[in-house]
Order: sequence, then C-alpha cells, then structure tokens
Amino acid sequence: MSGREKYEKLQERLRELTRRDACLAFSGGVDSALLLVMASRAAGENKTNLLAVTFDTELHPRADIQLAAELASEAGAEHVILTVRELDNPEILDNPPQRCYICKRYLFEKLCDLARKRGISTILEGTNADDLSQYRPGLRAVRELGIYSPLSECGITKEEVRSFSEKLGISVAKRPSTPCMATRLPYGTRITQELLSRIEKGEEFIRSRGYRNVRLRIHGSVARIEIDREDIVRAAEEAELLAKKIKELGFDYVTLDLAGFRSGSMDEKIISG
Repeated sequence: MSGREKYEKLQERLRELTRRDACLAFSGGVDSALLLVMASRAAGENKTNLLAVTFDTELHPRADIQLAAELASEAGAEHVILTVRELDNPEILDNPPQRCYICKRYLFEKLCDLARKRGISTILEGTNADDLSQYRPGLRAVRELGIYSPLSECGITKEEVRSFSEKLGISVAKRPSTPCMATRLPYGTRITQELLSRIEKGEEFIRSRGYRNVRLRIHGSVARIEIDREDIVRAAEEAELLAKKIKELGFDYVTLDLAGFRSGSMDEKIISG
C-alpha cells in the first residue's frame, strides 16, 4: 500500500472514530500530534467532543506538557492535563521487565475513568506500525482496555508519520522522540525521583550542546551516553566537558557508547533472548 493510500485510510478511520466523540492520549510527540490534527479535521464542527489528554507524570519530562498544550491549541482541540503519580505504585518502582505494561495499564485506566466521566466512549493513542516489532509490553494494556491505535491499524510507520506531519505543517514533525525516563535504567534497578531528575538534567545539558538524539543510560555508578553515530567524533573532542558535567550529577564514570543511539537499547537482551 502506498503512502497516499495509507494516509487516505487513516483519514477515513479517524472519521469513523470521531463521528460521535473521542479522547486522545496526547503526549505532544509527532505520533499523537499527527493524530490530533487529523482527528480535529475529521471531527469538523464536532470538535467540542474531541478531547486531548496529556499525562503529567513523574516518568516524562515536564517540558512536554507545555508543548502539548501549545499544539492542542493550534489544532483547536480541548486540552486536559491528567496528573498521575506512577511512583506511588510499588510495582513500577521495582522496575521489572513488564514495567511498561504495569505503567501503561495504570495510566490508561485513569484516562478511561476521565473519558467515562466526560461521556466519551472512544479513546485513541499513538502507537505506530514500527512499534509493533519492538519490545513494547505496554501495548497489551492498550488492547485489554479497548483503546484504538489508528496509526498501527493503518500500517503507518514512523517515517510515514513524520512525512505526513511535515506535509501538514505540524511543528513537531522532526522532533526526536522523548520516551519514558525509566527506559534509561536496566530492569531491576529501583526507580527514584532523585535518580530520574539527575538523568533528565544530564540529557538536557548534552542536548544544549547541539546533539539531537540523546539517551543517558545508567548502570549503577556508570553513565553511558548514546548519541547519533555521526556525532560521536565531535563528542569525543569535547569529552572532558561532557564527563565533567555528568560527574557533577553524581555519577562516578562516564562512557560514550560507540554503537550510537538506538531506541530501546535496554531491551536488546530481552529481544535477543
């Protein structure tokens, strides 16, 4: 199926799903931004029944909340911020291999409660077709709760999401993904707000140096930097500066991963096993 055919299929699917009402889990990332813009257009004059909901959580950068609010306003959709404290859940704190399922179930049950209170029967989220081939136990929670994933239903890949978004003039079309901060830790490493804060500050500093895709993966007292492979030589040249800043955040050793940035690198052993 061509990209154009997939786009038209997605348009039609969103017309069906927004015919009565719809609630979208809206992170402000490119996947959910594309869905919001297209769903808003599909809903037409019925936009009052299209609700964009952004989770205010302890596991995602707070800067995403303001961005999501701005994008929702641009799309002309009602926007709600739903505060959920995942670290109140002891199962999530223990960070087991099924953490993503536990967390996603915890978050989306809250979203389902909100939708019921608002009289909304249809809930959407932004999983794309590429996500289906990765280790994503949270997708089981989405299916169990009866939540729709129009992008993956229509076979739309991440590259196509970015392409469609760029053609629609969506400002975050090229924005790097900002997944859950817990993905920076090996499974079994206990999650604390203090540790997440240190990781976030480290990544913010590295991005401030002009690096696009950045992950600071933590292994005990070792901080492992993942950046795009084409940036590794430049990072090596300013290694002293990067190491100094990351060590100031409380890590004893700083390494630069020569394999470069790759999404979900903490899951590689699980996938290969």
